[in-house]
Amino acid sequence: MCKHNRVRVKSTATTFDVIDSLKELDHPGLTEVAEFLGVPKSTAHDYLSTLIELDFVVKEPEGYRLGARFLEYGGYARESMKVYRVARPVVNRLAEETGEHANLMIEEHGLGIFLYKAKGDDAVNLDTHPGMRVPLQTTALGKTILAHLPEDEVRRIVNEHGLPAVTEKTITDRGALFDELEGIRERGYATDDEERVEGMRCIAAPVVNQNDVIAAVSVSGPMSRMHDERFENDVPRRVLSAANVIEVNMTYS
Repeated sequence: MCKHNRVRVKSTATTFDVIDSLKELDHPGLTEVAEFLGVPKSTAHDYLSTLIELDFVVKEPEGYRLGARFLEYGGYARESMKVYRVARPVVNRLAEETGEHANLMIEEHGLGIFLYKAKGDDAVNLDTHPGMRVPLQTTALGKTILAHLPEDEVRRIVNEHGLPAVTEKTITDRGALFDELEGIRERGYATDDEERVEGMRCIAAPVVNQNDVIAAVSVSGPMSRMHDERFENDVPRRVLSAANVIEVNMTYS
């Protein structure tokens, strides 16, 4: 019985490895998938064929790709989260007011998950998208979440995921991170100064519900517009206000 369970778990893990390979490789062929996974082509073919049969994978002339059925699950997962439903109109208004990107992030399994983003009229193009996972310490959103988690939970996350560098300004030192988190708690919001994307700055505030941090909201924009009074006062004030509105609506909706 135990052996059978281990086999089933391994099979499930391999299925998701196949799915990840299609995301990483972008329309790969059968040989590319097999090489990426380190398995025989016959094994890769069996998994891909099953996923095609279940409508999760599509085979096109240029290679395999993830099917639109994943949108059904992703959309359901997001719509089932109260914080998304409550925060969405607030994030939309924040983007409209600032003209920049406004974002909503949650923490899940020690990573930051972009749950929603709205684009203002002046916003530049960024690589972020709903469902994108990033190391928490690389963003203002993630840092403000870390700042309001118990210290032992922060240490567990750092032990598991490390402090990977994304740009030259990403925090990669534990001591520097904990100093930063203390400053965030004192200030009430977090900043990101080119720590994930060169040339971009971000302000983020936590969304707290019943003393637990459940999300973070932010505004991000290019350094040419995010400086002086706007970066130090105007945007932080708007972001803090948005976070407070979400918190109140979470309580009374």
